Amino acid sequence: MKIDRDAPVGVFDSGIGGLTVAREIMRNLPAEKIVYFGDTARVPYGSKSKETIIRYSRQIIRFLKEQQVKAIVVACNTASAFALDAVREEFDIPILGVIEAGAKVAAQVTRNKRVGIIGTEGTVGSGIHAEVLKHIDPEITVIGKSCPLFVPLVEEGWLHDPVTVEIASRYLRELQEKEIDTLILGCTHYPLLRSTIGQIMGDRVTLVNPAYETALELGRLLEREDMKSTGQGQSDFPYRFYVSDLAEKFKGFANSILPFDVEKTQKIDIEKY
Repeated sequence: MKIDRDAPVGVFDSGIGGLTVAREIMRNLPAEKIVYFGDTARVPYGSKSKETIIRYSRQIIRFLKEQQVKAIVVACNTASAFALDAVREEFDIPILGVIEAGAKVAAQVTRNKRVGIIGTEGTVGSGIHAEVLKHIDPEITVIGKSCPLFVPLVEEGWLHDPVTVEIASRYLRELQEKEIDTLILGCTHYPLLRSTIGQIMGDRVTLVNPAYETALELGRLLEREDMKSTGQGQSDFPYRFYVSDLAEKFKGFANSILPFDVEKTQKIDIEKY
């Protein structure tokens, strides 16, 4: 099957956090068009079962394929942990998750082989980061910590609020005591708290942002498969945004973190897929 190199890349997330991944793709692969889907009606995924997350992911991939995308980025750590293997087997399209790229970099940069991972309860509980890291380097010790309040704080826009600093200090204290030297931001919302987390953890801890690493990984994949966009036929606005609910609220958040204004977000009935 011949792939249209100038077709868009599909990016999906349980909600708005995956916009941090879309943002890094926009910055690092500016020629690529993007179709973004946020499952705002069914967020959060972190507390759902594996079967449910696989079903949701299948529906979203069917929708994105209808949008003629050439590759898909699962910009959600929970869906990457629970659904990636299943959907890769089922669909004939390159599909990337956000876990492997971050884990590879963490394995490269750690000096004392003690790596922390923060994320939702679903992601941390799945043990997927430990599995991937141990596969790369069996000597690495992985310390996981779920930080469930980070997502609502980000969505409230309280990125530098004293309340956020206090909660982050409590969550991260345990990781400080375990003497990690590398910390994976294992939820797509967390890069927006990067400066707060960095201040608390200090200079000796390297923060790994999987959103950035995933954008670079996507670039390598498109290069390898000879699918990089030529930049031809670029419209004035090469990005399209879809959600399953709350389009206006999504648009407001997107405009606060993306490098331009999103003029339109379309709500679709994802259950039809």
